[in-house]
Amino acid sequence: MTHVVTDSCIKCKYTDCVDVCPVDCFKEGPNMLVIDPDECIDCAVCIPECPVNAIYAEEDLPPGQEQYTALNAELAKDWPLITDKKDPLPDADEWKDVKDKLQHLQR
Repeated sequence: MTHVVTDSCIKCKYTDCVDVCPVDCFKEGPNMLVIDPDECIDCAVCIPECPVNAIYAEEDLPPGQEQYTALNAELAKDWPLITDKKDPLPDADEWKDVKDKLQHLQR
């Protein structure tokens, strides 16, 4: 199993999780992060660090978020590794409580 970043990250891209990851499994896209399932060791230290509760163990994904397992795996192949914390997107606070943001994902 792996951990999965869900749509709560879209248009926010908080990177608190990156700082605590012991294996550098996060990949950075234009407006969200994903977890590389081939690198994730399921340690779960990233889960409590996410200020928008976007990270779940694959078996604990909320209903309607299941497609993010495949999406993380797909995007992790193309997006670059991120290993250092960065500032969130400028309007992250405006987007952090918005639901169903998949249509806003930038590849």
